[in-house]
Amino acid sequence: MEHYDLIIRGGSVVLPDRVTQVDIGVRDGKIAAIAAALEGETIQEWDAAGQHVLPGMIDVHVHFSEPGREHWEGFTTGSAMMAAGGCTTFFDMPLNGIPSTVTEEALLEKAKIGSEKSLVDFGLWGGLVPGNEEDLQPLAASGVIGFKAFLSTTGNKEFEAVDDMTLLTGMKKIAALGKILALHSESAAITNWLKAEKETAGLVSADDYLETRPILAEVEAVERALYYSEITGCALHFVHISSASAVSRIEAAKARGMNVTVETCPHYLLYNHDSLREKGTIAKCAPPLREAEEQQRLISLLIEGKFDMLSSDHSPCPYEMKDPKDYNLFQAWGGISGGQFTLLSALELALAHSISLDHVAAWTASNPAARFGLADRKGSIAVGMDADFAIVNLNEPFTVTEDNYHAKHKQSLYMGHTFPSGVAGTIVRGHIVVRNGEVLTSIKEGSWQKP
Repeated sequence: MEHYDLIIRGGSVVLPDRVTQVDIGVRDGKIAAIAAALEGETIQEWDAAGQHVLPGMIDVHVHFSEPGREHWEGFTTGSAMMAAGGCTTFFDMPLNGIPSTVTEEALLEKAKIGSEKSLVDFGLWGGLVPGNEEDLQPLAASGVIGFKAFLSTTGNKEFEAVDDMTLLTGMKKIAALGKILALHSESAAITNWLKAEKETAGLVSADDYLETRPILAEVEAVERALYYSEITGCALHFVHISSASAVSRIEAAKARGMNVTVETCPHYLLYNHDSLREKGTIAKCAPPLREAEEQQRLISLLIEGKFDMLSSDHSPCPYEMKDPKDYNLFQAWGGISGGQFTLLSALELALAHSISLDHVAAWTASNPAARFGLADRKGSIAVGMDADFAIVNLNEPFTVTEDNYHAKHKQSLYMGHTFPSGVAGTIVRGHIVVRNGEVLTSIKEGSWQKP
């Protein structure tokens, strides 16, 4: 008789090619068997009758600010939040910690902290900034997922935007290393010039903010990066793309055979510029939330398969940095807090638009794993893969409250939003870290994942 550590019984399992009711047997952190009415002895059992079992989400874009700014968000609260949302692996961006992750020493320091504190698995981005071109090779050798650079002003003196020469030099080196460069693509020249004009005139409303970061600024930066990629051969990943025009340029590059992928974020799909008008700084991000017509274009592009993946771009800060009593909309820190809600957002969109759950699994798990070198162990439910699962109740609504949002700071654009589905369980390499919606914070099973 077979022996298992865990059997998940009777769930509707989202496999790579179909959704079917089967049992899953887990042994030594791996999926050991998938079968109807699986027989064998087990230490633990999860009754998934009436629930759906998806591959654990891989969120390729979060900002935890440890070391140095743990009071913004750290691995302890951040990973609990991700686990609560069905995420089993996240990739932390390099910019908000002190030091930023632009040297091998900083990378290894952050990895040590994550290994000690994270409830779920994690990968780490390295940074491309002016002056660290010689650090790219040791960062790559030590296991970064890829590299991140900004084409617009960051607002963070520890992580400066790249100039064109740094970008070209960095791209050539990253291509030689076989790595991927992720880009925040907005034109610094356009956005800074428009911002200065508005502030000089004393115009700082929500509409003014949107006008300083137009779609053209995103398109110009995307096109420039694609030209540079053609010259250098560097693989690119475009983060938080917010406009159909930018997607069309990326689609054309893919059609030419370029090595390019693109993500968008749930806040661009569930919300629009009206939220910035109504909620103010809580809804400020860059690129900004677009007008309702553009939001609908982005939803259509998602349905058509033009986005490779969804990510949260969870970018929190203490509320005092957004408090409208002290800062106008231009001065307040920009970023959406919402890492817990990407899978739930994907399910909401799927249910609203009759999208099959295998597409949700592709956006949130298999495509990120394939793109960033983890597909040998993560991203799909198959024998031999890591036993990473998000177990969801499709028909049990989940309303966001301060009590059930596990981020360090509770102020969020998503507060009060009701999702049609909820996360019942999250399992990381066979370890249950969320049970019946409760995060088991004593189960620190997070492991640094290298491509």
